[in-house]
Amino acid sequence: MAGKRAYEDPCGIARALDVVGERWALLVVRELVLGPKRFTDLRTGLRGVSTDVLSQRLRQLEQSGVLRQVTLGPPAATRAYELTARGRELEPVLHALGRWGSREPFPTNDRELGVDAFGVALSTVFDPTRADGLDTTLALVVDGDLLAVTVHDATLTIRRGAAEQPDARLQGSVAALREVLWRGRPLSEAEADGSVTVGGLRSVVRRFLKLFPPPVPAGASA
Repeated sequence: MAGKRAYEDPCGIARALDVVGERWALLVVRELVLGPKRFTDLRTGLRGVSTDVLSQRLRQLEQSGVLRQVTLGPPAATRAYELTARGRELEPVLHALGRWGSREPFPTNDRELGVDAFGVALSTVFDPTRADGLDTTLALVVDGDLLAVTVHDATLTIRRGAAEQPDARLQGSVAALREVLWRGRPLSEAEADGSVTVGGLRSVVRRFLKLFPPPVPAGASA
């Protein structure tokens, strides 16, 4: 980290790990990909991290120029953390690492993905070849959190907040949406029991759900 190098190797990978190689560091970055978050919100998203460790990681990442402190506008008007331009350069790194890790088995516990982890997961498995000709904005409401999603020129963008003039709206919990996206549950069935709701152009929602093919498990033939 800043002021102290853990590796003597001059390779760029080793130098990168000096900055983001500590436990929780990259997960802090993951939590900020969709937009700024307060300390308490970061703790909620990073289940298992202690207050002291999170404070230390934030301080180290700030000293390294990966994130900075900001003041959120009304009605919050509180301090928060956001990625710097240099920190945003880690986003494709997270996606690549996520694609690699998504082929591994899920942990044997009942913990579900957080909203930010879910949003990053969507970007991770997004298939641009399936988005050809699609130009749309969608309001995604996940466990009560608002996410603005745009697909333009075969590029997916997800940011925290309300979408402006969305073509469609898709709402549900992370668990319910994962069932529809990656476990083969029909959208109509999820709508019927109320776990997922759809508004606006249904054709946009149906097309959107097909943009995220499930990863092939490691060791399985493609």
